[in-house]
Amino acid sequence: MNIYLSVDMEGITGIPDYTFVDSTQHNYGIGRSLMTGDANAVIEGALAGGAEHVLVNDSHSKMNNLLPEKLHPEAELINGGVKLYSMVEGLDNTYDGAIFTGYHSRAGQPGVMSHSMIHAVRNMWINEQEIGEIGFNAYIAGYHGVPVIMVAGDDGACREAEELIPGVVTAAVKTSLTRSAVRSLSPQKAQELLKEKAAEAIANRNNVKPLTPPDNPVLRIEFTNYGQAEWAAFMPGCEIEPGSTVVRFEAKDILEAYSAMLVMIELALQTTYR
Repeated sequence: MNIYLSVDMEGITGIPDYTFVDSTQHNYGIGRSLMTGDANAVIEGALAGGAEHVLVNDSHSKMNNLLPEKLHPEAELINGGVKLYSMVEGLDNTYDGAIFTGYHSRAGQPGVMSHSMIHAVRNMWINEQEIGEIGFNAYIAGYHGVPVIMVAGDDGACREAEELIPGVVTAAVKTSLTRSAVRSLSPQKAQELLKEKAAEAIANRNNVKPLTPPDNPVLRIEFTNYGQAEWAAFMPGCEIEPGSTVVRFEAKDILEAYSAMLVMIELALQTTYR
């Protein structure tokens, strides 16, 4: 049994704000240690539940946050910042289930550091479905026929996952008080919960269906200012919807939509702070 694990950082145990997730900030080293601890707990639980192989993808920012020397010895690790499929790099139809840990809620929703990929994004949709990172990544898993069997992070991320993926196992390691304050389990208690829930998710995997993406999906991204939309629309095939900051792209499949999203947000970053 093969399990795929995508690890973000904002939803990790005990992390309340950007000083723990930004490599230039004073608490980043603590954040890396907490992130590795949460990842190891999920890996240990998955192995105890019957997984034979766990592939871990570091999915935050430059994607080089997990401490390789501290990672569970039975797991493989993908890290580094230039990846064709970013947060779901390496995920394909050879996996029996995907687990997302350290995740957060989408832009505009309650939750610790809630956002969708970058802070220049106000909303994202696939057809009429509003999504964030959880939804988009689950669609990629679904394209490969892989169910997302577990989502862990703050309470906002868990609510979002439960609304999108019937039957998914969730583990809320902290409750968001504001966007930059949390009430968290201790790392020890959180890791016990993550181990338990990962094993439960393995046992429950046949009760969760893949989140099947639509054929020929229409990707729409609403940016916070018009300059960001202008830059994003420079990508061939994109257009700005009149009277808005929404950029539209008609994709041949969800993989193309995901690639388009990555390019659009990189272009939009040209004006984020100007």
